[in-house]
Amino acid sequence: MAAQETVEQKYVYDFSEGNKDLKDLLGGKGANLAEMTNLGLPVPPGFTITTEACQAYLATGREPDGLAGQIEAHLESLERAMGKRLGDPQDPLLVSVRSGAKFSMPGMMETVLNVGLNDQSVEGLARQAGGSTGQAAPGGNDRFAWDSYRRLIQMFGKTVCEVPGEEFEQALDKAKSAKGTTNDLDLDADDLRGLVDAYKKIFLKHTGREFPQQPREQLDLAIRAVFESWNAERAVLYRRQERIPADLGTAVNVVTMVFGNLGPDSGTGVAFTRDPASGAQGIYGDYLANAQGEDVVAGIRNTVPLQELEQLDKTSYDELLGIMARLEEHYRDLCDIEFTIERGKLWMLQTRVGKRTAAAAFVIAGQLVDEGLIDLDEALHRVNGAQLAQLMFPRFQLDHEFQPVAKGIGASPGAASGTVVFTSARAVELAAEGKSVILVRRETNPDDLNGMIAAKGILTSRGGKTSHAAVVARGMGKTCVSGADEIDVNVPAKRFTVAGQTVNEGDVVSIDGTTGKVYLGEVPVMPSEVVQYFEGSLDPEHIDNALVRAVHRIMTHADGKRRLAVRTNADTGADAARARRFGAEGIGLCRTEHMFLGDRRELVERLILARAPGEREEALAALLPLQRADFEQIFREMDGLPVTVRLIDPPLHEFLPPLEQLAVNVAVAQERGEDVAKEEALLAAVRRMHEENPMLGLRGVRLGLVIPGLFAMQVRAIAEAAVIFARGGGVAKPEIMVPLVGAVQELETVRAEAEKIIAEVVGDSGVEVLIGTMIEVPRAALTAGQIAEAAEFFSFGTNDLTQMGWGFSRDDVEGAFFWRYLELGIFGISPFESIDRDGVGRLVRIAAEEGRAARPGLKLGVCGEHGGDPDSVHFFHEVGLDYVSCSPFRVPVARLEAGRAVVETGGSDSR
Repeated sequence: MAAQETVEQKYVYDFSEGNKDLKDLLGGKGANLAEMTNLGLPVPPGFTITTEACQAYLATGREPDGLAGQIEAHLESLERAMGKRLGDPQDPLLVSVRSGAKFSMPGMMETVLNVGLNDQSVEGLARQAGGSTGQAAPGGNDRFAWDSYRRLIQMFGKTVCEVPGEEFEQALDKAKSAKGTTNDLDLDADDLRGLVDAYKKIFLKHTGREFPQQPREQLDLAIRAVFESWNAERAVLYRRQERIPADLGTAVNVVTMVFGNLGPDSGTGVAFTRDPASGAQGIYGDYLANAQGEDVVAGIRNTVPLQELEQLDKTSYDELLGIMARLEEHYRDLCDIEFTIERGKLWMLQTRVGKRTAAAAFVIAGQLVDEGLIDLDEALHRVNGAQLAQLMFPRFQLDHEFQPVAKGIGASPGAASGTVVFTSARAVELAAEGKSVILVRRETNPDDLNGMIAAKGILTSRGGKTSHAAVVARGMGKTCVSGADEIDVNVPAKRFTVAGQTVNEGDVVSIDGTTGKVYLGEVPVMPSEVVQYFEGSLDPEHIDNALVRAVHRIMTHADGKRRLAVRTNADTGADAARARRFGAEGIGLCRTEHMFLGDRRELVERLILARAPGEREEALAALLPLQRADFEQIFREMDGLPVTVRLIDPPLHEFLPPLEQLAVNVAVAQERGEDVAKEEALLAAVRRMHEENPMLGLRGVRLGLVIPGLFAMQVRAIAEAAVIFARGGGVAKPEIMVPLVGAVQELETVRAEAEKIIAEVVGDSGVEVLIGTMIEVPRAALTAGQIAEAAEFFSFGTNDLTQMGWGFSRDDVEGAFFWRYLELGIFGISPFESIDRDGVGRLVRIAAEEGRAARPGLKLGVCGEHGGDPDSVHFFHEVGLDYVSCSPFRVPVARLEAGRAVVETGGSDSR
């Protein structure tokens, strides 16, 4: 029997072989290039090396078997199609080598243009472009060839061989200075030849070898560099920021070069089918004549608005608008498009579903529904809670006192004030000290990512809406003003000048990412229109505000779709009232220990330290009417809605005087000969109650069992407040929650006492009081079936459940070592921010399943701050909880995500 033939894994795909649904394999760029090719759009020929090849390379440190041969075969096919050979001295085929992961990571990985140029092929390129290298070519084509060569050496050196990019920039600045210009277009062919020589020397100095002259070696090294850029520091940081999985890898796209730097009849640009900042329909984008694509996104020269292309090249402009309309209808979304015009011929280099601001996301989703391209379920899917939270940020409150000193392009909305810094390192340093900073640069580049993350806002003097600063800021939800060219930025001197004034590092500026205006000093802020809408001061049906109308429409649909109810964590009537305006359907956590701060602290201190029954009863008697009044106010604000009241759960250190300070005070007083009998008694009591780890000490149900009458006083106050409110015509729905239960016997003991008090107080008032517990101790989750026999509801306290499940002190670990865990990839995100599905989430799932098995009607909710985290809300929907509870300002976010959870799991039943 013949040996079975081994089928070689396919690692390389021609553009004609893919489609937009193969992003996992071909990356976003490759999949979309394939889609445009299949649509018959003018795409330069090329091929894509898959993400699987990258994964194999990163796992082993070498190219997988068969890859080299497949690249060779596709390169030969490309050469036949183009009638040129890679790097041929007479008529060279040149290619670009570009990264392209599944998810857009603008500027985070590597690109190398003009691969195939060397000392011989640059001559051929110049001749084929219409000029000879011996003299200036008509139309500047001789100049073009040497400009392309210097770009290759610069990009290849920095990307592939880690040559410091600043040295190339310094050489370019020196050449421009010698020419007496600040514009690289003023450099002629001879200047650029000299620059190529300078670049080669820089390359040799840092690599110890001459710039590689073999075109295939250039291609192979560039491909390898793109693979390796997946794990570059800035790419890792960006993935962490955007929660992109680390194991996806990047595809590599090898694309025939088309040239926008052939002269004034050529150029390059970026276009959006709608405004990515506001969502408004129209023509948005940037164009730069006689330039390659990297010039636009790098912001090294200020672009012109896309509309000006109509005057420069109407034929290409009209064709571009037609393609934009076709792509938007095909993708049913805002498209971000990169294009090049080569001597009047339009080429499409990329399209993708464009990054947009939070406001634009909501507005565009609503527009596409109106246009019949998507339905409301899809519109709900396309927005998210993080975007909604951004829309609730405040905006500047301007009056005549605040006049802008400069105006750039509003690249990413928001209102940001902060201390001016000029380097990413300084931004990170000051942000770590808790200061708000504005990062000011001529233009940003991928190496600035750390500083951009740390900054409250970004201000650049160069670039447009498609510059690196603009695209990355929009993706991160950071306020950004770009292209404020009235500002003269001097990074080495740590200052900028504008309107005759000097702003030094450390001074404060304010930037408006909507209007593009820049102000000196700190500008006061006011609530956003979206917050005003949620609070009821804006009527979405009668306001000329596209954003508010879109938010209202999508939120209404989310509320109709969601199964999860959304409650709030509120301890005061004011918090309860605000949360109800924001759409809260009750209170999921009222923390009674927060009611004993301030003037009442002394009463709790007396209660905890009391040794004689009389002292304890006196303190309880004083607390009872105060508690009753608190609950009356909350029931009034939540009329008709459930209110879950957690019985007091104070870590003792929050209510007792600090032991060390008290001991010092007593010692000092003794030295002075003062009467300290009372203070000594207090010190002895505090020492008696002192705990090494208060978070795991005498708190929660333990405190209620150890201090007779404490829980009884609270239960009585809750019941009496409910009855008073009910007899006044209101509807009170109290739910009493016993905290920190680890064994059913604890809950049974508290419940027995509580039921007697409730029966005595409630009488015939019609008030019903539920009794349940907080599941926050791992043992409670694992014995939930037993505990459910004594509980009418569970509320998961995921803050403590995370703390005890991981063995972390949440008060200490964030600053101590979480940064390192995030850096190493042990965490993708802090488990206190988004629930750990595999560990803590499994405890929740076990408790939910076993609790409901023991008591089928068991009500289940969550009241940790995970209740307002978008990803966590989806998990709680999957597990089958009845509600989530979160802080008032996160209630709209939870409402939206609860609706999205139904849509994204294919559900259609509303509550």
